[in-house]
Amino acid sequence: MPPAADPVTPDGLAAPVGLRTKDLLSIGDLSVDEIRLILDTAEAMKEVGTRSIKKVPALRGRTVVNLFFEASTRTRTSFEVAQKRLSADTVNIAASGSSVVKGETLADTVRNLEAMAPDIIVVRHQSAGAGHLVAGLCRARVINAGDGMHEHPTQALLDALTIRQRKGRIEGLKVSIIGDLLHSRVFRSNVLLLHALGAEVSVCGPATMMLPDMARFGVRPTTSIDEAVEGADVVMLLRIQLERMGGYFFPSLREYFQLFGMTPERLERAHPDAIIMHPGPMNRGVEIAPEVADGPYSVILEQVANGVAVRMAVLYLLADERQA
Repeated sequence: MPPAADPVTPDGLAAPVGLRTKDLLSIGDLSVDEIRLILDTAEAMKEVGTRSIKKVPALRGRTVVNLFFEASTRTRTSFEVAQKRLSADTVNIAASGSSVVKGETLADTVRNLEAMAPDIIVVRHQSAGAGHLVAGLCRARVINAGDGMHEHPTQALLDALTIRQRKGRIEGLKVSIIGDLLHSRVFRSNVLLLHALGAEVSVCGPATMMLPDMARFGVRPTTSIDEAVEGADVVMLLRIQLERMGGYFFPSLREYFQLFGMTPERLERAHPDAIIMHPGPMNRGVEIAPEVADGPYSVILEQVANGVAVRMAVLYLLADERQA
């Protein structure tokens, strides 16, 4: 939690100490202390969700624009719920209902939004680096809600919160990430965060879905799911991202499941109290068997619930007026 000496806001939350940067574009933007600050603040934000009236005035009078150029259920909805629980004024813009369909560029869209003086812009885009482009064009704080195959920092933060709640720590845990590593921004953000907090990370997937420079991530790669799962404390499955594939990476979805799908039999190789994670949306029978997705070790819905708390924490901390 923020230091006890900090003043208390009218909603009963400690006043935020803020983050070093104006924006959250990458896990690499955060120090270890800032990651822990976000997770600790998210723990406090979870309490707001247990109240009969789930609203605090922390962002009253602030305007937040959700600018989504890709389809989304969990990320977009949890950001909007987070904003409303903090009493922000929320504006939602989807590419299909904007002037983008008339040929307007992302840069021009952002310049027009900036002219309306929003306080925060949450952006999801199919192109890597889109969040950095937006941040460079406006004074508003910018949160990257996923940019192409680059990063998805708030997903990694909510995953870390879920692991910490279930395991009590992240340092020293064995985490196995299995699936479409090549196209996954969730993989990239999670590896940065998990390494920063001291976890041991193994990755597994078809050889065609391994990054050519996998060694730079500091992970232990394997194409054997049995080897990856052996003794794991956390097993994180990644979705096969067919929308990002420009060619054939495996013969069929059926064969993928046979070789890399998480089944109850494979889960038996993990630590007895291992947890199963998935950022969603799940392809049941492809990355994960239904009985695993719905089984006692699954924390997938806890991840969704924690997404609201983490995004509340990020919005709250970025909105601190004491930032330079």
